[in-house]
Amino acid sequence: MLETTTTSALHQHQNFPLLSTAKSTPVLVIHNYNLSISKKRKNPCFHSLSCSDYKKRLQVSATRKQQQEQQEQQEEQKLLSGLSDQIWNGKKSLQENGSDEATDLGWLPAFPYALFASMFNFLFGYHIGVMNGPIVSVAKELGFEGNSFLEGLVVSTFIGGAFVGSISSGFLVDKLGCRRAFQGDTIPLVLGAIISAQAHSLDEILWGRFLVGLGVGVNTVLVPIYISEVAPTKYRGFLGTLSQIGTCLGVIASLFLGIHSESDPHWWRTILYIASIPGFILAIGMQFAVESPRWLCKAGRSDEAIEVIKKLWGPSEVNRAIENIQSVIRSDGADLDTSWLELLEEPHSRVAFIGGALFLLQQFAGVNGVLFFSSLTFADVGITNSALASLCVGFTDLAGALNATYLMEKQGRKSLLIGSYLGMTASMLLVVSAISLPVEKDIGNTLSVLGTTIVLQI
Repeated sequence: MLETTTTSALHQHQNFPLLSTAKSTPVLVIHNYNLSISKKRKNPCFHSLSCSDYKKRLQVSATRKQQQEQQEQQEEQKLLSGLSDQIWNGKKSLQENGSDEATDLGWLPAFPYALFASMFNFLFGYHIGVMNGPIVSVAKELGFEGNSFLEGLVVSTFIGGAFVGSISSGFLVDKLGCRRAFQGDTIPLVLGAIISAQAHSLDEILWGRFLVGLGVGVNTVLVPIYISEVAPTKYRGFLGTLSQIGTCLGVIASLFLGIHSESDPHWWRTILYIASIPGFILAIGMQFAVESPRWLCKAGRSDEAIEVIKKLWGPSEVNRAIENIQSVIRSDGADLDTSWLELLEEPHSRVAFIGGALFLLQQFAGVNGVLFFSSLTFADVGITNSALASLCVGFTDLAGALNATYLMEKQGRKSLLIGSYLGMTASMLLVVSAISLPVEKDIGNTLSVLGTTIVLQI
């Protein structure tokens, strides 16, 4: 009976929308009653709250959320206001001292810190080349001689550790700062070198190489970040190449020490023990290095950040630097709701594709294979002293890095990348032609060595 009355009333209400309020009120009451019954069925928690109580709770929750957002905005404005006051006070002090003239301190104040940080990449290069010559002795002593797969695994296992380390490096920098992250990074570098040096089984040397790679992976991300944040903007390209020079010097050092492994089958343990020494030096030396001014501002230590900027870039750069840091603080956290899938959308997709392709294709260019196995390659083509020939490869790599340092600010990054990849393509074609074309063996071997050497120069 109630359903019939309700249906009839609703029908009348639809057909006569201009009825008076008094006549349509029962229909609305019945309609609201049916809606409440429907809500109770759909929402199991609805029966415990009245409609007014439910609305009140939603309003209280929204109010609390709004108050929390306002409090966060006030704290951010307070931090920015504090930085602005410090800028004004510093500027006023400079004006009173009559030293507000724009001064360019150049690259020299930041050079020692960039150079010292690049020595972490020295260890990266050292561990790239440390197995180049002695791998045959290692395989013979640990029982996998002649197994090319295991030889390659021992040489390149630290690359897997480097992948894991590179992923975790961002978290370490945000939490600890660059200096403490550098010092903590020396722990796996030292332990990995010692474990590898005293290994008596394949598993032990693999674990040692993996720990070394863990530290190397953090370095590959941390060193460029630190150098870019302590170097003046004008000289970042020049100082940034120090990291590559450090890698080249490490490769040369390991290849030079590896020459003696051809006469002493146990020499590989000594050169791995030597790899632990720079770790101790770097851990102590970073205690005297400056912290990244950007991280100091982010951590709320703005006084220290201003002092570092004055020391490295000059008092006249304080205003500009702090303004840039303020813009970073304002936008910090604004991208928390973003997704990795946004890299596939415009305008990010083009940049992500080009950057990713450069890194990916660089690994397929064959440079790492040359640095890892040049001694075996030269031995296959008939060179008697393959370790000494590999040392020439290291010097060629260094010459290429020094050339890039000179051309970086003159030619620009894009032109150097294009010329570099074209040169690498030509050198690899030379190697492939020497192997596949019907030429004399001596000529083919010479062309292979020449192409291998040129690819590192480029």
